[in-house]
Amino acid sequence: MISRRFGQRRPTGSALSAIATIVATLIGSALVGAAVAAPATASPSPASEITATYHKGPQELTLIVYSASMGRSIPITVLTPREQRRPSPVLYLLNGAGGGEDSATWDARTNYRSYFANQNVYVVTPIGGAFSYYTDWQRDDPVLGRNKWQTFLTRELPPLIDAKFPTTRVNAIAGISMAGTSVLNLAIAAPHLYRSVAAFSGCARSSDPLGQRYIQLVVGERGGGDVVNMWGPLDGPGWRTNDPYLHAARLRGTKVYMTSGNGLPGTHEQLDDRNVEGDPLTLANQAVVGGGIEAAVDVCTRQMVTRMRELGVAVQVNFRPSGTHSWGYWQDDLHNTWPRVARDLR
Repeated sequence: MISRRFGQRRPTGSALSAIATIVATLIGSALVGAAVAAPATASPSPASEITATYHKGPQELTLIVYSASMGRSIPITVLTPREQRRPSPVLYLLNGAGGGEDSATWDARTNYRSYFANQNVYVVTPIGGAFSYYTDWQRDDPVLGRNKWQTFLTRELPPLIDAKFPTTRVNAIAGISMAGTSVLNLAIAAPHLYRSVAAFSGCARSSDPLGQRYIQLVVGERGGGDVVNMWGPLDGPGWRTNDPYLHAARLRGTKVYMTSGNGLPGTHEQLDDRNVEGDPLTLANQAVVGGGIEAAVDVCTRQMVTRMRELGVAVQVNFRPSGTHSWGYWQDDLHNTWPRVARDLR
């Protein structure tokens, strides 16, 4: 699979610890007018808009969406219902740390396309946002560039989707791993936008030592970015503002679904598993590295569920009796959670 910005990526046994470097070159220009000329009127910034549409199949297309907040175009994959003569709800389905720019995607690692073929829903997935936590960064980053994903996903993109397709204007959002944290923050930031939110193997803590270390591993060690550019200094107010655990009460009224495994090998730690492909190194990496990550995520998830129940905020959780931080379990999570989300969207 060719990445839009990274080139070819192939999953390896050490993929979870690889550092992906993004080089962003910002080119600016200035116009100098004559001293006697009348003051020039600045041109307004382009509004967010769909600039192109590419049909990839009878129920799949790619939109190119210009984001005014980020000043660049974002590819958006859309799976459409088989029947489009009546309005359908929208599921915003986010990829993990690679942002869909690598080979670790819903498209490449699961059967999501065939699964949703007969579902009455538009499935919208942005391709971009690697290592960004799909949040609004405080400052541009020399490696990861300008990231205003909260603005894009909650304010810019939904009106364009609703104008492009016959939707019911009823939405849900779901995400894995890094995006499992993001979807909770997005639902907190836009409390009336999503009727349901599903977080699969996401650490719902960001301002405690474990949460901060996890984010540093994703953004800094894997992505090469500076977390200070994201939410400011560690232990600062920006981190507390973006901690779902501290703001769990604001999820009241939203249907919340969470999942995690305990890190022990399970049904998908098999050589014949779709994402292992008979490779012993891939299997070992999934069991050891993926197991360790999932065990840490399980701690975050249990803390978040306990907090929500203390506050009287409804949450449905699946603590899997085994399972690692890997795609087979996230496909299972999607299949198990979607029927309940679909009922929420009616």
